[in-house]
Amino acid sequence: MSSTVQASVSPVRARICLALLVLLGFSLGCSEFSVIGIESDLAADLNVSLATAGQLISLFALPYAVMTPVLALSCGRFKRYSLLLAYSLIFCAGNIISALATSFSVLLVSRILIGSVSGALLAVGLTFIPELTTPEKSSWALSLVYASYSVAMVVATSAGKFIADVVNWHVFMYGVLALAILTCALCLWFLPRQGATDEPATFREQACLFKEPQVIAAMLIFVFGEGSVYTFYGYVTPYLETILGMDTIAASTTLMAYGAVTFISNLAGGWIDSRFSVRALIVTFLAQAAVLIGLWAVGRAAVPALVLIFALALLMYLASVPCVSLFMHAARTRHPKALTLASSLEPMSFNVGISFGTAVGGAVVTASGLSMLGLVGGALSVLAAATAGVTAMLARKHA
Repeated sequence: MSSTVQASVSPVRARICLALLVLLGFSLGCSEFSVIGIESDLAADLNVSLATAGQLISLFALPYAVMTPVLALSCGRFKRYSLLLAYSLIFCAGNIISALATSFSVLLVSRILIGSVSGALLAVGLTFIPELTTPEKSSWALSLVYASYSVAMVVATSAGKFIADVVNWHVFMYGVLALAILTCALCLWFLPRQGATDEPATFREQACLFKEPQVIAAMLIFVFGEGSVYTFYGYVTPYLETILGMDTIAASTTLMAYGAVTFISNLAGGWIDSRFSVRALIVTFLAQAAVLIGLWAVGRAAVPALVLIFALALLMYLASVPCVSLFMHAARTRHPKALTLASSLEPMSFNVGISFGTAVGGAVVTASGLSMLGLVGGALSVLAAATAGVTAMLARKHA
């Protein structure tokens, strides 16, 4: 921890700052997952098809994936706090537009705007952690920030669905907006104005991280691995309602339970990384393939389908911590000025997978219907398992 930060941040304030970074992750997650629980309501209210409404997920994830590394690479010369301020203002502006949107095109623009800065805002926030806690507790703090996304999934999907059906979806969006403004204001008030990671880094000094073959391979794990999940999960609400015949309360309860299980998935990912590293993901994705194909096989049988859905939730985030560890290890050992870029690779790659998966899912829904989502997702999981094998081999080679 730098002497400057030690002198300016008391232990109590440091704990407040860490709690606010967890809250920031939660707010970012609520904005990201806000449309998943209300897709059907948006499609009906805005007079678009369900597949078109799904673009609100994929066209959020795509700019997220593209702009996160672009901003990290191009803004390395700016002070961290200045970037935090700029990204917070854009993030809040995008949520204002979402809350006020009365047409699909306006809502889509707001999603693109929010997605463009969400990953960069998260990456900048994560750079504060080493200066607010000891090295022994940094991993724990990082895991809590990532786990806050799981909690956000519970709130954004289940509460969003309930509020949209009982009142309307605008009310839920106003709630997401209020959370965004409050969180960003508190972060800007409490987080340190300067610190050790303010040292400028050039484009070249950061981009050299992409010369590491195991880093590129691990990024592809998310494309196929999370893409396979979101082929199904991007349309989970209409699946629950149409295929399994659930009403609003049952669907919201199921989504809430799903989110609770994904919280366990985040914590389990840390355990897997500490013992087996990325090679364990080969088994993880083969199991995920079996679960997704099983969802296709059981059809409308509600009980086995729900068992498989919760099994998918348990597998959903197991890849995150092993891949983040790989990214950060490559940066720490060979490219120390690329740590900010390394911290952005997980959210970037994850959202490439989301965009890819929801786009595939939309095509499947349009061509073959909701019942085929599991089969296609299972095929993508097999590709993810093969990619994990290649990544593990490259990681051993470069160890």
